Amino acid sequence: MTQTDEIEDSSAPLIEHLAELRNRLIKSVVAFLIGMVICFTVWNPIFNFLTDPICRELNELGQDCGLILIKLQEGFFVAIRISLLGGFILAFPYIGYQLWRFVAPGLYKSEKNAFLPFLIASPVMFLLGASFAFYVVIPLAFDFFLGFQQLGTAGEITSDGTETLGDAGITFQGSVAEYLSLTIKFILAFGLCFQLPVLLTLMGKAGLVSSRGLGEMRKYAVVGILVLAALVTPPDVITQVILFVVVYGLYEVSIQLVRRVERKKDAQAREEGVIGEDESLFDFPEDDDLPEEKAE
Repeated sequence: MTQTDEIEDSSAPLIEHLAELRNRLIKSVVAFLIGMVICFTVWNPIFNFLTDPICRELNELGQDCGLILIKLQEGFFVAIRISLLGGFILAFPYIGYQLWRFVAPGLYKSEKNAFLPFLIASPVMFLLGASFAFYVVIPLAFDFFLGFQQLGTAGEITSDGTETLGDAGITFQGSVAEYLSLTIKFILAFGLCFQLPVLLTLMGKAGLVSSRGLGEMRKYAVVGILVLAALVTPPDVITQVILFVVVYGLYEVSIQLVRRVERKKDAQAREEGVIGEDESLFDFPEDDDLPEEKAE
């Protein structure tokens, strides 16, 4: 066999994988477009659902719930944005299935068993984060922002005949596009932040991170989370504190999950005779508290 034949034989599997990837991507795009069309036909009920938090806050203040269109084409693009978000949500299970069908043939059975739970946990955690943002964070944020309104007062005529000027009113008249952009930003920010335990646990299974390393990085994680909270949330202290507390809590949960993965690896290594009963493949933080001779 010549060198040219060897190159052609080695490139054949790559071409087959690329062809399969193309087919999977085409199916995913078609599913996304179908979901987008479905959501476009019912974008009004979806919009009503998304505006429920601000309508509740305005009703409590005795105001009518109304958002305005600043530009002529703004309503159309709001419908398109809702369709894009809704189409992706509807198509995500099918897109995840196509991803699994593409990756699964190249994995061993043990790797499939390890990877599949994370594929299921990822959308579940995103849904939890999005729900937390929509039902807890967004109402608190809107209550904070709407608190800066001011009712206008009419002028009065004093007893000596002098007319005094009234106070100017500050009333919320929100743009549809701005409101939708802010709401989606909240949902995506918290949904993605809730992926932290899934990501770090998967990296722990792959040996890319360790519980001890994550513990030692706490002070840097705090700074990073503070910066993240400042970037992805509006400039109010309430939502920033909530995001910081939630994400840091998820970081601590991730450390415990990675530690659990490491203990399972230790148990498996002991069963296979790779290490002894008192040995470990990992340097756990509590090992620092052991006597020096036992730690050795």
